[in-house]
Parts: sequence; structure tokens; C-alpha cells
Amino acid sequence: MSHHHPNPRSLLTPAMRGLIDRIARAGHPPLHALSPDQAKAAYAAGAGVVDIPSHKLARVEDLVIPARDGFELPARLYAPASEQPLPVLLYLHGGGFTVGNIATHEPLCRHLAHLAHCAVVSLDYRLAPEWKFPTAVHDAWDALAWLRDKATSLGLDGTRIAVGGDSAGGTLAAVTAIAARDAGWPLALQLLFYPGTAGHQNTPSHKTFAHGFILEEPHISYFFGHYLRGPQDRDDWRFAPLDGVDEAGQVRDLDGVAPAWIGLAECDSLTDEGVMYADRLRMAGVPVDLEIYAGVVHGFIQFGRAIPTALTAHNDAARALRHAFGDQ
Repeated sequence: MSHHHPNPRSLLTPAMRGLIDRIARAGHPPLHALSPDQAKAAYAAGAGVVDIPSHKLARVEDLVIPARDGFELPARLYAPASEQPLPVLLYLHGGGFTVGNIATHEPLCRHLAHLAHCAVVSLDYRLAPEWKFPTAVHDAWDALAWLRDKATSLGLDGTRIAVGGDSAGGTLAAVTAIAARDAGWPLALQLLFYPGTAGHQNTPSHKTFAHGFILEEPHISYFFGHYLRGPQDRDDWRFAPLDGVDEAGQVRDLDGVAPAWIGLAECDSLTDEGVMYADRLRMAGVPVDLEIYAGVVHGFIQFGRAIPTALTAHNDAARALRHAFGDQ
């Protein structure tokens, strides 16, 4: 648990502090000052600026995945060359359930496919405010079901599937892992980059890092305000896998969910709930590998051109995937 730090900015690495200052000097309006459509466009425009260049891969394919209501979800498959059917990571992008898409997370997904020598299927799940909770949860689940069904025809190994995501996508991945446990569907790994897990933003890290660390408190309120149908959704486990409840009012037990690799940023509002989720998984007997990257902020895994720690995290995550997939 992080405790209130008298000068949290002093925790930042010099590279991280420099990037935050450059962003501040650029003077763009914050996402929470924009309409959701404007925020989507602004986030997409800024996404590649400090990210690594896209890695070339042998195989990149656009897919269409049918959701339960007949909606056609775009997805993109990335894979290195392989003689054998590759294991696959279903990837769910971040963006507060409101912004982000396949393109914003393409460099990350390509790099993970390259480093882990696996296929990555990146899903364009439906976003708020047009599509409220729990649509994104259903889309993630429907994509996993489709991937299990279609793996062989795509030349993938359907017995080795992982789910992963960053931020809101990490929430969706954690929730999908619980649902997969419920369905008796084995997953090799849940790969969670700084996931949101709690229904209410009241941990010490939310106070310490509320302003000046990229993901600011007004962003969180803005995103959740667009995504949730009302206050009751905050206490639903499908939004809050740490402390949310099911229809019977029970907090979901985590026994038997997939092993977890969790990568957190030290200077991030979401750090405490990430650590608490790792603790809950461990208490349930789930193997957990927890990494907390010092001196970096929420979103850092997409800052690889400016922040060397991003590449460390990519390599750590890829190592966890290779291990989970049996290093084949």
C-alpha cells in the first residue's frame, strides 16, 4: 500500500518527469474537457507520439467477431512466422472504456507478439458512452468464446489462450478470467497492466497521484461517468473484480482463476487496487507475478520512445507469456 508522499513528483524518474513536463507545455486540453467523440480523436492522435515504432510481423489479419447481439466486432490478429500453431493472447486495450482502439495499441500488441512468439488478437470492444456497461464485458467474453471455437481454423493453438489488457482493458481481462474459471475454460495467463479493480476510488494512491501524473482524477470520473449506467454498477464485480458483488450480493471468490502477471506503475492512482488484487489472488492460491515499475506513471507501457522502463515491462510481460505457454 502506498502511503501519502509529501512530494510525489520526486518519485518520478528523470525521463518520466521530463515527458510529463513536455506534455504539460504542449498545452492540449485534457480529455475530460472534451466531448467523448473529441476525446476519442484526441487520444488516437496522441497515441503514437512517444510509442515505439510498429514491429514488422509475418502475419497481420483483420478479423470480424460476432457479439451475442449480432454486432460485428473488429479485431486484428498479429503473429510472427511459425511452423506450428501458435498460442494466442486476447488483448483488450485501455482507454477508460471510452477511448482507444486497435490502432492506439498496435505497437504494443505487435511487440508482445514478437517478444513472446505468440499470436495476439486485439479486440475493438464497444465503447462508452454509446455502449454502456456491461457491453464491453460481454464483448470481451464473446471474443474469447469465438477464439476458442475458431483457433484451429486460424492456425492457432486453442489449448493455449491468455487474456490481457491495460488499464480498463486490464479490468476486462481480470473479469474475463473470473468468468472463464466459472465456465471451466482453462486460460494460460491473465496479463494485467495497471488494471482498475476497485469500485470506488478511495485508496491512498488515488489521493497521492490525483493530479500531475497523466491519469488525473477528473479523467477517471469522466470515463466512469460515461461508462456506468448509475452508481449501482460500481458495486458489480464485472466493473470491480476486487470488491464488487454478484446478483446474490457476494464478492466473487478467485479460487482457480488463471495465473496472473500484474505490472503496475509506482506513480499511478491505480497502484493500490492493483496490489490489493494481487493479494486477493494470492490468498486464493492463484500464482501471481507482481512487478511495480519505479518512478513511472499510468500508461507508461506505451511511452517506449521516451521511457526505457516501458521496454523492460514489455520484456517482462513477454517472458511471463512464454512461461505460461510452455516456452514452445
